[in-house]
Amino acid sequence: MKELLSLVLFVCLYSFAAAQVKSKVIVKNATLEKVADGYAFTEGPAVAPDGKVYFTDQPNDQILVWDEKEGVSTWMTGTGRSNGMFFDRQGILVSCADEKNELWRIHKDQSVDVLLTDHHGKKHNGPNDLWIDETGGIYFTDPFYKRPWWDHEEQEIAKKNVYYLPSGERQAILVADDFVTPNGIVGSLKKKLLYVSDIEDKKTYRYSILGPGQLSERTLFCEAGSDGMTLDHKGNLYITNTAGVTVFNKKGKQIEQIEIPETWTANVVLGGADRKTLFITAKGSVYTLQMKVRGELGDWVIG
Repeated sequence: MKELLSLVLFVCLYSFAAAQVKSKVIVKNATLEKVADGYAFTEGPAVAPDGKVYFTDQPNDQILVWDEKEGVSTWMTGTGRSNGMFFDRQGILVSCADEKNELWRIHKDQSVDVLLTDHHGKKHNGPNDLWIDETGGIYFTDPFYKRPWWDHEEQEIAKKNVYYLPSGERQAILVADDFVTPNGIVGSLKKKLLYVSDIEDKKTYRYSILGPGQLSERTLFCEAGSDGMTLDHKGNLYITNTAGVTVFNKKGKQIEQIEIPETWTANVVLGGADRKTLFITAKGSVYTLQMKVRGELGDWVIG
């Protein structure tokens, strides 16, 4: 009996200790909070210079904004069916407007500059996600997901590629064409790295950025595909798919799994005034989670 009690005590202590293992990225006792729902499909979260997060409800053709004090409100309708978004160095929102397979810059007064309309006379397949480097150049993925608002059925460009639009130019440069379906994309200004997900092949790759629009050979980062991605200041990569949000350290080792109560998790970013709120778009809802780490995105805005 004494041995049995000792075994029970050991199991209890072990279980308690295991439960107390600290997350490397999530604040202790933090809980996932649903901050808004009732959307068709949420996507494209982008952090503004003030820490507010702008995101899209693409099927309803609207961009919404989350404020940590005021919650969620509609910012713009008639957005060109915006999908992935990112703020440029001037604090202006840039979006993948795939109603006409374009890239847009959307000013604070909601006026629009169309940055990209075609690739040497052919319609892009559908710019999906983007990241902007320190020169203002735009890396973007161009898969093909047939949209109900399109009047065409087939790709005009045979392959699903990754492109780079130099600042001030009207034609994008092909930078990677060895993907099944490129989707999520994010980069590190500090580390000069670019991450691109091949969602259909269930892999994420990493490149070194050698210069504007110049990439090294790709290396496999992890065996998982992603719809959207973000980085924190420690170099951890956050990816999204049916599993929720999975966090990998800079060596490609999984260090965290965040379960989301939706069938699909589309995208993620670190926002809020201190960049320590994980903001998650997941189909018809959006969620937040308090983190120990802050986002690398937007660091160039706040200094």
